Amino acid sequence: MSKYGFLAVQQFRVTYLYKPAPRKGQSIVGKVICQIFKAKGLRVISIVYNTELCERVLNATIELEPENHWFSEGTLVKWIEWTMAVTSRRICTSRACWPALCGQRQTGRHRAAERGSMLAAALGKHEEVLTANIGTLLDLYGVEKGLDHYRSSQELTFDEFRYYLQHEVFSSLPKTLNLPVAREYEKKISEVCWLVCRKSLLSRDKPIFSDDSVFKLFRIFCLLADLVQDADDTNHYVVVLQPSEAGLVAEQLVHCLGLRWDAADWEALGSSIGHFRWAAFLAVLEAKYCGDQQLHIEALMEAVDELYDVFIEDIIKKGYLFKRGYLLPTMREYWCVLQPCALTYYKSSSQKEQCGRIPIDEYCSVEAMPGDGKIQRFQVITPERTFEFGTQDHKSRLQWLSGLRQAAAVSGGAEGYQRRARAGRRGAGARREQEVRDARARLQLEVRARLAAEAQAQELAELAQQDNKKLEELKSAQTELERLLQEETQAKRDEEIVRALQARVLAEEWERREELERLQEEQNKMLEEERLKRKQFEMLQAEKESQFREAERRLRELEEEKQRLDAELRAAQEKISQTEHNAHALHVQLREMNPNLRNGERARRAISFVPTSKSSSDTLIDLRALRHLKTLDDEEKL
Repeated sequence: MSKYGFLAVQQFRVTYLYKPAPRKGQSIVGKVICQIFKAKGLRVISIVYNTELCERVLNATIELEPENHWFSEGTLVKWIEWTMAVTSRRICTSRACWPALCGQRQTGRHRAAERGSMLAAALGKHEEVLTANIGTLLDLYGVEKGLDHYRSSQELTFDEFRYYLQHEVFSSLPKTLNLPVAREYEKKISEVCWLVCRKSLLSRDKPIFSDDSVFKLFRIFCLLADLVQDADDTNHYVVVLQPSEAGLVAEQLVHCLGLRWDAADWEALGSSIGHFRWAAFLAVLEAKYCGDQQLHIEALMEAVDELYDVFIEDIIKKGYLFKRGYLLPTMREYWCVLQPCALTYYKSSSQKEQCGRIPIDEYCSVEAMPGDGKIQRFQVITPERTFEFGTQDHKSRLQWLSGLRQAAAVSGGAEGYQRRARAGRRGAGARREQEVRDARARLQLEVRARLAAEAQAQELAELAQQDNKKLEELKSAQTELERLLQEETQAKRDEEIVRALQARVLAEEWERREELERLQEEQNKMLEEERLKRKQFEMLQAEKESQFREAERRLRELEEEKQRLDAELRAAQEKISQTEHNAHALHVQLREMNPNLRNGERARRAISFVPTSKSSSDTLIDLRALRHLKTLDDEEKL
């Protein structure tokens, strides 16, 4: 009989009656029991609960099957008793957040805004349960009892709980662990922590990855994430993933799915989100890169397994290789998995039947061998023996040679390859940040020095400005005095010039007056002469006017004479016309009267009968005179 309940062992079938019953349900108790027994090599076949006896009493029948038959009955009873003692404790909430034991550290009070993140994932789980499970993994019993006396308060912060684990739980481990043992411990602790907080970490609206894939992604997230202080409360921590590390995981996932990676798109997304928390990281992977309905769940699981192998299992390369037999010198094909600590080969890619394992350390070397046809050979030389492998092409051989050399180079130490790579990236990032901080510090020093120099220069400039101002004032005073002196000198010169000008003006005025008097006399003289000329001109004009009037009178007389002569001329012409007409008529009459007179002589004699007297000649002379006078009159008019 135990103080926690009653135990009966019959062919490894345990019936346990304990009280009080757990308040948070039977499933949590069963999972914790299965996990604890599994860590010790006991497989739980079935758990049957019977709560009919009482509400506060739980009867459980547990059927166990040891994987290794070295357990004695006393040891098994002790284990079962201790397990029931652990699981019978009351489960309550706590401030601590325990997923950090999977490889990361975090703490903080639960906030609704951080639902789904690792910080709030394990709220509602008691630290004693987690401590007991971790102690079970390390073959320590009752380590959770020390939590009751560790602090006077009922709640522990993350720093306090981490300090307790380091000094009370993990202190039993040796200082140095080889890589396989450390990896095994890490895997078991991760499974325990996942069992505690998986419900909140799996909570999302549209799940795409399976629970096992999410667990593997959670381990990758814990491996690559950073523990930082909360910006709102410096006493609390949050676990965040840098955009570069999240991009590394996303790029590997995209390549495994056979999709095209867009680095620019990821940089824009990373700059907009900033640091990735668990919920954001999982949501981005599912919604952005795995939300395509054409992707099958098997492909997603294989891609996540590939990521898990690369980041958690530190698998550098895997594939088919030809290996030369030890007894029979024939080349057989094996599925080989290369890790920093070993090269393991299996019969098939399912990796169920392991055929051998070759340890890899810094003393191993790899050399290429001359090819003999289709198989490209190379040797893996270890301190114990030499192994001969081969590939189907030259490119694959180069890849395996590079991978083996890399595995040998990183085989030393208890940390895995990806942890060291992440530490290297963190160191590089820290160095870059330190360089940036140093550059900023130098820049601040330079700015301060420049500001001091500028202040000093400003002071000197102000002093120089004051001196220059005083000098300018002195110069302005000197200039003003010189100006006044020049003005006074110039005033004296101007006064002398004015006096000389006045004297010259007076002299010129006197000369001008004399000139004016002379001009006045000449003008008077000219006026007098002008009066005389005017009188003469008036007399001449009067004479001309009289001559003009006389000429007009004479012209009128001539005009009258002309008219009279014209009348006489017309009368004379009429007479001549009449006379010629009469003569012609007479001549006609004579011819009619005397037809015999037709010769010219008689005609001339008839013509001679025309009277010729002095009066007719005078008339002709008068006509010529009239014509001549008319011509003169016309010329005078013109």
